[in-house]
Amino acid sequence: MIRTGLLGGSFNPAHHGHRHVSLQAMKKLGLDELWWLVSPGNPLKSGAKDMASQLDRMKSAQVLTRRSRIKPTAIESQLGTRYTIDTLRKIIRKYPKRRFIWLMGGDNLAQFHQWRDWRSISRLLPIAVLTRPGYNDKARTSRAAGDLRRFVRREGQSNLWTRWRPPALVLLHFRPDPSSATAVRRRAPDWHFSFTPKPMRDPVTHRMTH
Repeated sequence: MIRTGLLGGSFNPAHHGHRHVSLQAMKKLGLDELWWLVSPGNPLKSGAKDMASQLDRMKSAQVLTRRSRIKPTAIESQLGTRYTIDTLRKIIRKYPKRRFIWLMGGDNLAQFHQWRDWRSISRLLPIAVLTRPGYNDKARTSRAAGDLRRFVRREGQSNLWTRWRPPALVLLHFRPDPSSATAVRRRAPDWHFSFTPKPMRDPVTHRMTH
């Protein structure tokens, strides 16, 4: 089985913080690959005025993932899913020779209880939470963290996640990286104009992303 991590996000744009935490998570979890699910849109962040096109965000992710086992993908758009639970169910069925673990930032854990069928997500596959400065307290005291507390596994055993039966949650701690998409957009609001509108081939599905 190919040990594969799934990290969803807008990647608007992808930045070195994404790459740093992803590489560290891959090492701790013993992953063969990590897929960045570049979302067509976050239901909890609808109507964002500064959201670049999915193609531009895919291309920014492609630049950041060079010479690594991280693969950006627009599979959520290609599957026609809007909510994480639907995306994960379809991915698991589509790739039976892979074992998946869901990765999320501490800021996502803080609002995890607002996600559609979040309890079903926790029962579907293990979850690794990437701690993020400024959100750790909110994450630890969130409703989802309280409900899942009895299923928390030790970080020192995180590479054994394929043996865990969901629900299973592990908190991964890393040296913080100051990079943020907000800071990138503030510094370079026209960052997406550096990419051509030419379609690119999805590294995971091998379909063209427009």
